[in-house]
Amino acid sequence: MGLVCRKVARVSSPSLVILAAGRARRYGGIKPLAPIGPNGEGIIDLIAGDAYSAGFENIVVVVNPDTGPVIRDHIETHWPRDRHVSFAIQEVPSGTVNAVLAAEAHVDVSQPFGVANADDLYGRQAMFDLGEHLIGGEHSCLVGFRLQNALVGPDPVTRGVCVVEGTRLSEIHERRGVTLIEGEFHANDGHEPSLLSPSTVVSMNLWGFNHVTWELLDEARRTTEHSIDAELLLPEIVGHYVANGKLDVDVIISESRCVGVTHPGDLDVVQRDIREQIARGERPAHIFAR
Repeated sequence: MGLVCRKVARVSSPSLVILAAGRARRYGGIKPLAPIGPNGEGIIDLIAGDAYSAGFENIVVVVNPDTGPVIRDHIETHWPRDRHVSFAIQEVPSGTVNAVLAAEAHVDVSQPFGVANADDLYGRQAMFDLGEHLIGGEHSCLVGFRLQNALVGPDPVTRGVCVVEGTRLSEIHERRGVTLIEGEFHANDGHEPSLLSPSTVVSMNLWGFNHVTWELLDEARRTTEHSIDAELLLPEIVGHYVANGKLDVDVIISESRCVGVTHPGDLDVVQRDIREQIARGERPAHIFAR
């Protein structure tokens, strides 16, 4: 069985910003380099392979000063030299909004761009869907996943629950302590509903933004830069601007499985999942194969 994704015809190539500046306190290591591939490849390697195949020719990796040199050395050693990649540094752990803004100097700000976590593998089809929207879509977008396809192990995680009206994002709520217990999805954060439907659409931070988003993100940073708690998270800021009518976000609902490593116990599960994807023909055994 061949790969399910098709090559997207492109007028121009958008950039992809990969957020790899997290400290990974729960995992206890450098999560983007967690060895999930068939030959020990890291999560970030598989993300990049999917992105290049989807037509993202410029990748910007945002790192922190501590683990950044290790990630950069890994990429320069293992990624093909003919692929364009640059690095941006997020000096302090001030959230994903500031991480994206750290990449601004490395992209064409007049063009749409994508954003992805460095510790979540979204699936090739989801990455192709994002690239296709960035070329042909008018609005920003979120590639959302079904909750049942966005949990890996038994340990609790945080998920952004999306309210979708038609094809447009109307609200997004961070739900914490989300876990699967005896076949049911629970959110143990004191908010209702505490029981979530398996088909609930959740954000895994796979975004597509148009050029006006830079102004909005910078506005968010400027209005909070003197706050004691100035950590800015993309789902919260996007939700704020959506609610205020400043940003239109189309929701692309992916039926792919999104796997990532949040806790150490997730690693074996994700490694098995990748082997199964390769066996089903959903991704090539060689991660940078087109």
